[in-house]
Amino acid sequence: MKFRELLAEVPGVLALPDEDADITAPVTETAQHVQPGGVFLARPGRTADGHDLIGEAVQRGAAAVVGTRAPDEVECPVPYAQVADGMKALGPLAAAYYGHPSRRLTVIGVTGTDGKTTTATLLHSILQSAGIATGLLTTISALIGDQALDTGLHVTTPTADEVQMYLAQMVDAGLTHAVVEATSHGLAQGRVNGVEVNVAVMTNVTHEHLDFHGTWEQYRRDKARLFDMAAQSDGSPVGVTGAVINAADPSVDYFREHSQGVARVINYAADGTPADVCAEAIEYGPESTRFTLTGPDGLRVAIESSLVGPFNVANMLAAASAAALLIDDPARLASAIAEGIRRLPPIPGRMQRIHEGQDFLAIVDFAHTPNALRRALEAARSMIPPYGRVIAVFGSAGLRDREKRRMMAEIGMELADMCVLTAEDPRTESLDAILEEMARGALRRGGVEGETFWRVPDRGRAVAFACSLARAGDVVLSCGKGHEQSMAFGTIEYPWDDREAMRAALRGKPLLTLPTATE
Repeated sequence: MKFRELLAEVPGVLALPDEDADITAPVTETAQHVQPGGVFLARPGRTADGHDLIGEAVQRGAAAVVGTRAPDEVECPVPYAQVADGMKALGPLAAAYYGHPSRRLTVIGVTGTDGKTTTATLLHSILQSAGIATGLLTTISALIGDQALDTGLHVTTPTADEVQMYLAQMVDAGLTHAVVEATSHGLAQGRVNGVEVNVAVMTNVTHEHLDFHGTWEQYRRDKARLFDMAAQSDGSPVGVTGAVINAADPSVDYFREHSQGVARVINYAADGTPADVCAEAIEYGPESTRFTLTGPDGLRVAIESSLVGPFNVANMLAAASAAALLIDDPARLASAIAEGIRRLPPIPGRMQRIHEGQDFLAIVDFAHTPNALRRALEAARSMIPPYGRVIAVFGSAGLRDREKRRMMAEIGMELADMCVLTAEDPRTESLDAILEEMARGALRRGGVEGETFWRVPDRGRAVAFACSLARAGDVVLSCGKGHEQSMAFGTIEYPWDDREAMRAALRGKPLLTLPTATE
């Protein structure tokens, strides 16, 4: 493939190179990842400017470079093209290099504040149960046939070039469908640019990431980009376009507006709100959830799942709604929904129960937003007897939305019996200052430090302390890290797994591996 061929499919090209080049390796915006014969995309970032790394990229074998500076402003010994927006260019460049894989797949995108990963994983399982060869790309991993590929330390949509690479691998593996989790950061930063989206799914939209998006309206607008993409799709390769919207969410009308142009919209609701897909006769237990799913054309499906909590009912309805857009045969649809949900094991780090012979429940969950924490605490309450207590362990990330700190502490005081405030990726912020903001929120909601809430900066000690408070019938719920495998202090990612921390605490010996353990 020639460099100019790639550029022909990229919007906003301002200057073409005088010479062409053979491109034999992928496009990347990370100089260290450049392969001989590949394309390096240089653009200004938050902490570095890719234009300063052109020399390194060329040394590593870059055959061509795309940047946002004018050609006379850079030193580049290989063909160089200027684009107006590097972020918007990366996805189309990568899509062109890989032969536009999404055009050969039916792509279902899943977005929302909470529940994205679970909903996407449920939908993948349902489609697989229907005999549909489906890949899955989430913030946890990529599932391509029998392969499970890790997608990174912290949760966000992979980079635009990685998304196209994974989709190309799905095509090569003979898959026909792809379920793609799309975060608000990923949508805003163009990581799904160049992807042809057939169906868009919305779980919910609540307070989160305003440090990045700036305003609530911008956050919601960035989420809605997924629905705009579906509305603009021609439905290839199978002629399907659709939208799935949570009818119980306050933003339901907003997302309906952005769904104009899709062939079909399905609404769902788990709380009794009138909708196309609903749940009846819900039974919650500590190990499972049962209900009857009702849907269009007389659809009724008996559901049994190892996923627990009211929020997971909503996730199951969302996944089933998306499946209804893709499976025409009613009997096949009902069977696939029941089997796909039934056979899905608990998702790592999502209300994951940890057993070490203790007489109380110990759970690790990824809840890191105010709404997710509320839902996790409500779910935990539903899993224990009336005399049981909810003991919650959580923090709030540094360099992220500060308003969350107060909100999460207030929710903790409202719904938990006791809270242990601790570290959650403080990054370059003062952990003590973060905990002080959280403590003020707890105090405003009637918390009493030393009686109903505590500050324990080291997360390993915090989990162990919470377990020491627990008695028979209680639940200890550690929120915020879930499946993640690291914790950020300063600019360093330290190995960390909340599940291992919980296991260590239950065995009577705190996991003391973080920098705070020595303080």
